[in-house]
Amino acid sequence: MTTTTLAVLVPLLPFLGAAAGLLLGRRAPGFVRPLAVLPTFAALVLAVVVAVDQGGGKAIDAATRLTPTGSVPIELALHLDGFAVLVAVLVGLVATCVQLYSTGYLRDDPRYTSYAALVSLFTSAMLLVVYSGDLMVLLVGWEIMGICSYFLVGHYWETPEARAASLKAFLVTKLGDVPFLIGLFALATDAGTFRITGVVQAALTGGIGHPTLIALLLIAGVAGKSAQFPLHTWLPDAMAGPTPVSALIHAATMVAAGIYFVARLLPVFAASAAAMTVLAVMAALTMVGSALAALAQDDIKRVLAYSTIGQLGYMSGALAVGDRGAAVFHLLSHGAFKALLFLGAGVIIHAAGTNSLTAMSRMGGLAGGASAARTKSRAGGRIPDAYWTMTVALLALAAIPPFAGFFSKEAVLSAAERTALGESHLAPSGAGWTVLIAGLLTALLTAAYAMRLWLLAFRGRGAEAPDHGKQPAVMNAVLWVLAIPSIGFGLTTGYLADWFDGHALTPAVTTSVLSTGVALVGGLVTYAAWRHTSALAARTPLGAVAAHPEADGGLVEQEAIASHTQAYGDIASAPDPADPGRLLLGPLHRHAATGFHLDAVYHALFVRPVLAAAGLVRFLDREVVETYVRGASALPRWFGWAVRRAQNGNVQSYLSALLAGSLVLAAAVVVLANVTAGS
Repeated sequence: MTTTTLAVLVPLLPFLGAAAGLLLGRRAPGFVRPLAVLPTFAALVLAVVVAVDQGGGKAIDAATRLTPTGSVPIELALHLDGFAVLVAVLVGLVATCVQLYSTGYLRDDPRYTSYAALVSLFTSAMLLVVYSGDLMVLLVGWEIMGICSYFLVGHYWETPEARAASLKAFLVTKLGDVPFLIGLFALATDAGTFRITGVVQAALTGGIGHPTLIALLLIAGVAGKSAQFPLHTWLPDAMAGPTPVSALIHAATMVAAGIYFVARLLPVFAASAAAMTVLAVMAALTMVGSALAALAQDDIKRVLAYSTIGQLGYMSGALAVGDRGAAVFHLLSHGAFKALLFLGAGVIIHAAGTNSLTAMSRMGGLAGGASAARTKSRAGGRIPDAYWTMTVALLALAAIPPFAGFFSKEAVLSAAERTALGESHLAPSGAGWTVLIAGLLTALLTAAYAMRLWLLAFRGRGAEAPDHGKQPAVMNAVLWVLAIPSIGFGLTTGYLADWFDGHALTPAVTTSVLSTGVALVGGLVTYAAWRHTSALAARTPLGAVAAHPEADGGLVEQEAIASHTQAYGDIASAPDPADPGRLLLGPLHRHAATGFHLDAVYHALFVRPVLAAAGLVRFLDREVVETYVRGASALPRWFGWAVRRAQNGNVQSYLSALLAGSLVLAAAVVVLANVTAGS
């Protein structure tokens, strides 16, 4: 079989698995799990074969014309370059791990059939985006992912926070998709084609008539899909969905689609210095703001959600300085260790036997530390696999060498340094300085919240979590599979140079020393703050920390997610002496914990006016339109009633009415005649 034929099968197999799973789910439930795992695994194997065949050489293009659509044709096209084949391998790997993990995590879920089918469809849509060589076909996968995310985030639809989060994710991403669609049509009109190769060629030769406008419209869609400021608010709330869904969305699908799209069409954005500057500022605000917010969260999944937003900001920053190789490299590296972090968090939640244990301040007795006397003597306590693998992933997140995150983050910072110093002319030097300074500050904050997460989750002094036995072996096995690229992927940069436009992406000495130094400072300062707060906590009764320590965690957390406040009731206002984040952020903590009140701003600027307008429309409909309708029907009814009462069958009444009418007519004639004679 040819490479293009194999590439067609890569997105097709998960789609067929989703369809077969839905059809056979009720009749043959024993086939549901194999149909969820095997097609996705087969797609992964084929994606690896396609990547090996492509070999990082010249891009492979294939296309067939669809039904004629007018002056700008739409084609079912494939474009297989080094970026596409590597991202497809990442998508297949993470999706396979998520499907395997879900067989244990959701083994008792009554809606597993529809869940597995949606995950397969989600995977198929992302693979379609990755391999597509036509913008309209790419848009199909782009929109299918949005629909799948709505259903997957709302999987636990019985809870109000899941319903609200799914609706919010759908609406916010659609808010960005409207200008995105307009930008696609404007781009195709200027370029004369929807083929990505044709669009890129037109951008390189100056054939795009309105590059700034088109780029800004496309950036709006990318900001929504990839959760960039200011359209990032949906991603932390999406944690209401199952943890494997969070791993899939945050690591390899949906949010990665926007970054990948800009990487594919980078010449279009580079044609406008203003657009590159906007992209750089957006990336800087996203990086720093999300890192501060992550440092203030108590919910472990929300910490990881804000972390994802920040790492996507790094990728946007690399694109803003014109280095798509660094952006895709960090996308691949981040996909591995972020999937590992989310699935590790799922093991922690599963170990407690409830989905409510996501507040790090209450994770006691899991991996030693202050609760060591109540745990097993071996390192890692009850969850050694999650303990060690999440430690690896957090080191990669903090960009500590030699883990994968160090190499990919250094590639971003090195690209920003070259642009800032004027060595690269694809973007303004101001964009380079913006990304470089924000990237170094975010490296400090990232190490701080990574250390804080590790300390509170595994060395916390909260009440001992209930022990629900050993987790399914498949869940722990998946963690070790993802730990391999989290450790060693960065060491392969020299071998993957052909896949990254021939760019080796080797770290620069200056940025390596700076970023590693600030990361170590961030981690050490956080550790020192934790030791200080732990000493205070040892002298503080636990009941004084939380105003409602006996409250039901699941219910309180659900209400907190829905209202954008910190979990566990009055903990948001009662300082926890064991949390170093409060000491590090000081008065900024309460603002960072709510995402700097951006949801409240949106509620004031958009939600309240829309609700007020809806109330006005309802009032007008009820009091004006319905009154008119009721009046229009009442007038003939009243007239009919009067006429019916007049028809009483009495001849004398009829003659009297006739005589009265005749007199009125005669009087009218006389008056009219006098008026006419007088004039």
